Amino acid sequence: MEKEYQLIILGGGPAGLAAGLYAARNKINTLLIEKGMMGGLAVYSEWIENYPGFPDGIDGMELGQLMLKQAEKFGLKTLYTEVTGLEIKGSPKIVKTVEGDFTAKGVIIALGSERIKLDVPGEKEYVGRGVSYCATCDAAFFRGKEVAIVGGGNSAISEAVHLAKFASKVTVIVRRDKWRATPVFVDKAKAEPKINFIMNTIVDAVEGEENVKQVKLTNAVSGEKSVLPVSGVFVAVGQKPNTELVKDVLKLDQVGYIITNEKMETGLPGVFAAGDIRSNSIRQTITAAGDGATAAIYADRFIGE
Repeated sequence: MEKEYQLIILGGGPAGLAAGLYAARNKINTLLIEKGMMGGLAVYSEWIENYPGFPDGIDGMELGQLMLKQAEKFGLKTLYTEVTGLEIKGSPKIVKTVEGDFTAKGVIIALGSERIKLDVPGEKEYVGRGVSYCATCDAAFFRGKEVAIVGGGNSAISEAVHLAKFASKVTVIVRRDKWRATPVFVDKAKAEPKINFIMNTIVDAVEGEENVKQVKLTNAVSGEKSVLPVSGVFVAVGQKPNTELVKDVLKLDQVGYIITNEKMETGLPGVFAAGDIRSNSIRQTITAAGDGATAAIYADRFIGE
Protein backbone atom coordinates (compact mmCIF):
# COMPACT_ATOMS: atom_id res chain seq x y z
CA MET A 1 0.00 0.00 0.00
CA GLU A 2 1.06 3.61 -0.44
CA LYS A 3 3.40 5.11 2.14
CA GLU A 4 2.60 8.83 1.90
CA TYR A 5 -0.59 10.44 3.18
CA GLN A 6 -1.92 13.83 4.10
CA LEU A 7 -3.15 12.59 7.48
CA ILE A 8 -2.48 9.55 9.64
CA ILE A 9 -4.77 8.62 12.52
CA LEU A 10 -3.46 6.36 15.26
CA GLY A 11 -6.22 4.36 16.94
CA GLY A 12 -9.52 2.88 15.80
CA GLY A 13 -11.80 3.74 18.71
CA PRO A 14 -14.72 6.20 18.45
CA ALA A 15 -12.33 9.18 18.35
CA GLY A 16 -10.16 7.74 15.60
CA LEU A 17 -13.10 6.50 13.54
CA ALA A 18 -14.95 9.81 13.79
CA ALA A 19 -11.78 11.62 12.78
CA GLY A 20 -11.39 9.22 9.87
CA LEU A 21 -14.96 9.85 8.75
CA TYR A 22 -14.60 13.63 8.79
CA ALA A 23 -11.19 13.57 7.15
CA ALA A 24 -12.11 11.12 4.41
CA ARG A 25 -15.38 12.93 3.69
CA ASN A 26 -13.35 16.14 3.24
CA LYS A 27 -11.24 14.36 0.61
CA ILE A 28 -8.13 14.18 2.76
CA ASN A 29 -5.93 11.21 1.88
CA THR A 30 -6.09 9.51 5.27
CA LEU A 31 -4.73 6.32 6.79
CA LEU A 32 -6.03 4.96 10.10
CA ILE A 33 -3.76 2.51 11.91
CA GLU A 34 -5.16 0.14 14.54
CA LYS A 35 -3.39 -2.86 16.03
CA GLY A 36 -6.45 -4.60 17.44
CA MET A 37 -10.21 -4.39 17.08
CA MET A 38 -12.03 -1.34 15.78
CA GLY A 39 -14.27 0.32 18.35
CA GLY A 40 -11.92 0.92 21.26
CA LEU A 41 -13.22 0.41 24.79
CA ALA A 42 -16.76 0.62 23.45
CA VAL A 43 -16.47 -3.01 22.33
CA TYR A 44 -16.47 -4.03 26.01
CA SER A 45 -19.99 -2.64 26.40
CA GLU A 46 -22.47 -5.37 25.67
CA TRP A 47 -25.18 -2.77 25.09
CA ILE A 48 -24.87 1.01 24.73
CA GLU A 49 -28.10 2.88 25.43
CA ASN A 50 -26.85 6.48 25.52
CA TYR A 51 -25.38 6.93 22.03
CA PRO A 52 -27.60 9.28 19.96
CA GLY A 53 -29.43 7.77 17.01
CA PHE A 54 -30.03 4.33 18.52
CA PRO A 55 -33.19 4.62 20.65
CA ASP A 56 -33.20 0.90 21.41
CA GLY A 57 -29.47 0.80 22.13
CA ILE A 58 -26.69 -0.94 20.23
CA ASP A 59 -23.99 -3.50 20.88
CA GLY A 60 -20.63 -1.76 21.39
CA MET A 61 -18.83 -3.95 18.89
CA GLU A 62 -21.55 -3.38 16.29
CA LEU A 63 -21.32 0.38 16.80
CA GLY A 64 -17.59 0.25 16.14
CA GLN A 65 -18.11 -1.71 12.93
CA LEU A 66 -20.81 0.69 11.73
CA MET A 67 -18.53 3.67 12.35
CA LEU A 68 -15.76 1.94 10.41
CA LYS A 69 -18.09 1.09 7.52
CA GLN A 70 -19.29 4.67 7.30
CA ALA A 71 -15.75 6.08 7.26
CA GLU A 72 -14.55 3.57 4.67
CA LYS A 73 -17.52 4.48 2.51
CA PHE A 74 -15.96 7.91 2.08
CA GLY A 75 -12.50 6.53 1.32
CA LEU A 76 -10.77 6.06 4.65
CA LYS A 77 -7.87 3.63 4.34
CA THR A 78 -7.12 1.31 7.25
CA LEU A 79 -4.12 -0.74 8.30
CA TYR A 80 -4.09 -3.32 11.06
CA THR A 81 -0.62 -3.25 12.51
CA GLU A 82 1.40 -2.12 15.52
CA VAL A 83 3.05 1.29 15.68
CA THR A 84 6.63 0.93 16.88
CA GLY A 85 7.81 4.54 16.84
CA LEU A 86 7.02 8.14 15.92
CA GLU A 87 9.03 11.03 14.53
CA ILE A 88 6.54 13.88 14.73
CA LYS A 89 8.56 16.96 15.63
CA GLY A 90 9.37 17.86 12.04
CA SER A 91 7.62 17.59 8.69
CA PRO A 92 6.62 15.24 7.29
CA LYS A 93 5.60 13.21 10.32
CA ILE A 94 6.93 9.66 10.28
CA VAL A 95 4.94 6.77 11.73
CA LYS A 96 7.01 3.61 12.12
CA THR A 97 5.18 0.27 12.11
CA VAL A 98 5.99 -3.41 11.72
CA GLU A 99 4.70 -2.99 8.15
CA GLY A 100 7.20 -0.20 7.42
CA ASP A 101 7.28 3.58 7.68
CA PHE A 102 4.44 5.91 6.69
CA THR A 103 4.53 9.67 6.35
CA ALA A 104 1.97 12.46 6.57
CA LYS A 105 1.72 16.19 7.07
CA GLY A 106 -0.61 15.76 10.04
CA VAL A 107 -1.16 13.14 12.73
CA ILE A 108 -4.11 12.56 15.05
CA ILE A 109 -3.29 10.48 18.12
CA ALA A 110 -6.38 8.62 19.29
CA LEU A 111 -4.80 5.63 21.00
CA GLY A 112 -7.21 5.85 23.94
CA SER A 113 -6.68 4.60 27.44
CA GLU A 114 -6.64 1.16 28.95
CA ARG A 115 -8.73 0.06 31.90
CA ILE A 116 -6.53 -1.18 34.71
CA LYS A 117 -7.50 -4.78 35.32
CA LEU A 118 -7.70 -6.73 38.55
CA ASP A 119 -5.85 -9.60 36.86
CA VAL A 120 -7.69 -12.25 38.86
CA PRO A 121 -9.15 -15.58 37.70
CA GLY A 122 -12.51 -15.20 36.01
CA GLU A 123 -12.24 -11.48 35.28
CA LYS A 124 -11.43 -11.83 31.60
CA GLU A 125 -13.78 -14.78 31.09
CA TYR A 126 -16.83 -12.89 32.40
CA VAL A 127 -16.37 -9.57 30.60
CA GLY A 128 -19.77 -8.81 29.12
CA ARG A 129 -21.33 -11.52 31.30
CA GLY A 130 -21.27 -9.68 34.60
CA VAL A 131 -17.85 -8.04 34.60
CA SER A 132 -17.92 -4.43 33.41
CA TYR A 133 -15.58 -1.46 33.38
CA CYS A 134 -18.25 1.18 32.81
CA ALA A 135 -21.16 1.70 35.20
CA THR A 136 -22.49 4.54 33.07
CA CYS A 137 -22.72 2.14 30.14
CA ASP A 138 -24.00 -1.00 31.83
CA ALA A 139 -25.76 -0.13 35.10
CA ALA A 140 -29.25 -0.53 33.63
CA PHE A 141 -28.59 -4.20 32.90
CA PHE A 142 -28.41 -4.88 36.64
CA ARG A 143 -31.73 -3.41 37.62
CA GLY A 144 -32.94 -5.04 40.83
CA LYS A 145 -29.76 -7.12 41.23
CA GLU A 146 -26.91 -7.10 43.73
CA VAL A 147 -23.57 -5.89 42.38
CA ALA A 148 -20.08 -5.07 43.56
CA ILE A 149 -17.78 -2.28 42.49
CA VAL A 150 -14.05 -2.53 43.10
CA GLY A 151 -12.13 0.67 43.82
CA GLY A 152 -11.84 3.51 46.30
CA GLY A 153 -11.30 6.57 44.13
CA ASN A 154 -13.66 9.27 42.90
CA SER A 155 -14.58 7.27 39.82
CA ALA A 156 -15.49 4.16 41.80
CA ILE A 157 -17.56 6.04 44.35
CA SER A 158 -19.43 8.14 41.79
CA GLU A 159 -20.16 4.99 39.79
CA ALA A 160 -21.45 3.31 42.95
CA VAL A 161 -23.94 6.14 43.39
CA HIS A 162 -24.99 5.73 39.77
CA LEU A 163 -25.36 1.97 40.17
CA ALA A 164 -27.60 2.48 43.19
CA LYS A 165 -30.22 3.98 40.90
CA PHE A 166 -30.63 0.55 39.31
CA ALA A 167 -29.25 -2.20 41.54
CA SER A 168 -30.94 -3.47 44.69
CA LYS A 169 -27.63 -3.42 46.55
CA VAL A 170 -24.17 -2.07 45.76
CA THR A 171 -21.11 -3.27 47.66
CA VAL A 172 -17.99 -1.14 47.31
CA ILE A 173 -14.83 -3.20 47.78
CA VAL A 174 -11.83 -1.09 48.83
CA ARG A 175 -8.35 -2.52 49.03
CA ARG A 176 -7.14 -0.22 51.80
CA ASP A 177 -8.60 1.25 54.98
CA LYS A 178 -8.41 4.76 53.50
CA TRP A 179 -10.33 6.43 50.70
CA ARG A 180 -8.67 7.82 47.63
CA ALA A 181 -11.95 9.54 46.85
CA THR A 182 -12.59 13.06 48.11
CA PRO A 183 -14.87 13.42 51.16
CA VAL A 184 -17.76 14.90 49.19
CA PHE A 185 -17.96 11.76 47.03
CA VAL A 186 -17.72 9.46 50.05
CA ASP A 187 -20.37 11.37 51.99
CA LYS A 188 -22.78 11.15 49.08
CA ALA A 189 -22.25 7.40 48.81
CA LYS A 190 -22.65 6.85 52.55
CA ALA A 191 -25.96 8.70 52.42
CA GLU A 192 -27.31 6.17 49.92
CA PRO A 193 -28.95 3.25 51.81
CA LYS A 194 -28.35 0.79 48.96
CA ILE A 195 -24.57 1.20 49.20
CA ASN A 196 -22.37 -0.58 51.72
CA PHE A 197 -18.60 -0.83 52.00
CA ILE A 198 -16.03 -3.54 52.57
CA MET A 199 -12.64 -2.05 53.45
CA ASN A 200 -9.19 -3.67 53.54
CA THR A 201 -10.38 -6.29 51.11
CA ILE A 202 -8.85 -7.86 48.01
CA VAL A 203 -10.73 -9.60 45.21
CA ASP A 204 -9.20 -13.03 44.61
CA ALA A 205 -11.46 -14.33 41.85
CA VAL A 206 -14.68 -13.82 39.92
CA GLU A 207 -16.81 -16.94 39.66
CA GLY A 208 -20.02 -18.00 37.99
CA GLU A 209 -21.63 -20.26 35.47
CA GLU A 210 -23.06 -18.65 32.34
CA ASN A 211 -22.88 -15.29 34.13
CA VAL A 212 -21.19 -13.96 37.27
CA LYS A 213 -22.51 -15.46 40.50
CA GLN A 214 -19.99 -14.39 43.16
CA VAL A 215 -16.59 -12.95 44.00
CA LYS A 216 -14.03 -14.51 46.33
CA LEU A 217 -12.46 -12.09 48.79
CA THR A 218 -9.59 -11.90 51.26
CA ASN A 219 -9.32 -9.46 54.15
CA ALA A 220 -5.94 -7.77 53.71
CA VAL A 221 -5.42 -7.44 57.49
CA SER A 222 -6.74 -10.68 58.98
CA GLY A 223 -6.36 -12.92 55.94
CA GLU A 224 -9.93 -14.13 56.40
CA LYS A 225 -11.52 -15.55 53.26
CA SER A 226 -15.12 -14.86 52.23
CA VAL A 227 -17.53 -15.09 49.31
CA LEU A 228 -19.83 -12.29 48.16
CA PRO A 229 -22.79 -13.33 45.98
CA VAL A 230 -23.34 -10.77 43.19
CA SER A 231 -24.67 -10.66 39.65
CA GLY A 232 -22.23 -8.03 38.49
CA VAL A 233 -18.70 -6.82 39.20
CA PHE A 234 -17.72 -3.31 38.15
CA VAL A 235 -13.98 -2.69 38.08
CA ALA A 236 -13.04 0.95 38.72
CA VAL A 237 -9.45 0.87 39.89
CA GLY A 238 -8.35 3.42 37.30
CA GLN A 239 -7.23 3.84 33.72
CA LYS A 240 -3.86 4.37 32.16
CA PRO A 241 -3.40 6.32 28.92
CA ASN A 242 -1.68 4.66 25.98
CA THR A 243 0.93 7.40 25.73
CA GLU A 244 4.10 5.31 25.75
CA LEU A 245 4.91 6.38 22.18
CA VAL A 246 4.68 10.11 22.92
CA LYS A 247 5.63 10.46 26.60
CA ASP A 248 8.98 12.04 25.71
CA VAL A 249 7.64 14.17 22.87
CA LEU A 250 4.30 15.69 23.90
CA LYS A 251 3.29 17.56 27.03
CA LEU A 252 1.37 15.31 29.41
CA ASP A 253 -0.59 16.04 32.56
CA GLN A 254 0.33 14.58 35.97
CA VAL A 255 -1.49 11.34 35.24
CA GLY A 256 0.05 10.92 31.80
CA TYR A 257 -2.72 12.11 29.46
CA ILE A 258 -1.93 14.38 26.50
CA ILE A 259 -2.64 18.06 27.07
CA THR A 260 -4.52 19.75 24.22
CA ASN A 261 -6.42 22.96 23.61
CA GLU A 262 -10.05 23.16 22.48
CA LYS A 263 -8.93 22.49 18.89
CA MET A 264 -7.34 19.19 19.98
CA GLU A 265 -3.93 20.66 19.15
CA THR A 266 -0.92 19.44 21.11
CA GLY A 267 2.25 21.44 21.55
CA LEU A 268 3.58 20.27 18.17
CA PRO A 269 2.28 21.80 14.91
CA GLY A 270 0.24 19.29 12.95
CA VAL A 271 -0.09 16.87 15.85
CA PHE A 272 -3.54 16.47 17.40
CA ALA A 273 -4.93 14.24 20.15
CA ALA A 274 -8.51 13.11 20.60
CA GLY A 275 -10.62 10.89 22.83
CA ASP A 276 -9.68 9.08 26.01
CA ILE A 277 -5.96 9.76 25.59
CA ARG A 278 -6.59 13.49 26.00
CA SER A 279 -6.36 15.25 29.35
CA ASN A 280 -9.73 16.15 30.92
CA SER A 281 -11.66 13.84 28.60
CA ILE A 282 -15.01 12.67 30.00
CA ARG A 283 -14.20 9.27 28.47
CA GLN A 284 -17.56 8.51 26.93
CA THR A 285 -18.17 7.19 23.42
CA ILE A 286 -20.05 10.30 22.33
CA THR A 287 -17.43 12.76 23.62
CA ALA A 288 -14.61 10.74 22.05
CA ALA A 289 -16.39 10.92 18.70
CA GLY A 290 -16.79 14.67 19.14
CA ASP A 291 -13.08 15.03 19.88
CA GLY A 292 -12.27 13.07 16.73
CA ALA A 293 -14.47 15.27 14.57
CA THR A 294 -12.91 18.41 16.04
CA ALA A 295 -9.38 17.10 15.52
CA ALA A 296 -10.10 16.21 11.90
CA ILE A 297 -11.57 19.63 11.13
CA TYR A 298 -8.56 21.47 12.49
CA ALA A 299 -6.15 18.96 10.95
CA ASP A 300 -7.79 19.72 7.60
CA ARG A 301 -7.10 23.41 8.10
CA PHE A 302 -3.50 22.71 9.06
CA ILE A 303 -2.95 20.49 6.03
CA GLY A 304 -4.42 23.14 3.75
CA GLU A 305 -2.02 25.83 4.95
